[in-house]
Amino acid sequence: MDLKTAGALRRLRLVSAPEAVSFLVLLVCSVLKRTTDFDAVPVMGAVHGLLFILYVLFWADAWNRAKWPLRSAAWYLLMSVLPTGGFFAERRLRRAQDDAVIAARARREGIVNA
Repeated sequence: MDLKTAGALRRLRLVSAPEAVSFLVLLVCSVLKRTTDFDAVPVMGAVHGLLFILYVLFWADAWNRAKWPLRSAAWYLLMSVLPTGGFFAERRLRRAQDDAVIAARARREGIVNA
């Protein structure tokens, strides 16, 4: 992996946790809409929708750059539709990003040939 791959993983990682939080807040707003007069669903729906679109775009870029097998790519996509999945994706992406940075530095310094 190179630094562009690490950047793609970083972008996906940085949007995964906010996307998960927005999903949880949207679910709470949905319950509040049906039980009280509070209706923040239109606003939170737009926020979550934007973050979800960013997640999917960054996911496609990361899949293309990291050359994930289909199983890994499907796992990351599945995490975007589960209410707390973004938190699990963020943890795994942090490790993958760190590995990509270390590998790129090792190649640049001539420690590893690739």
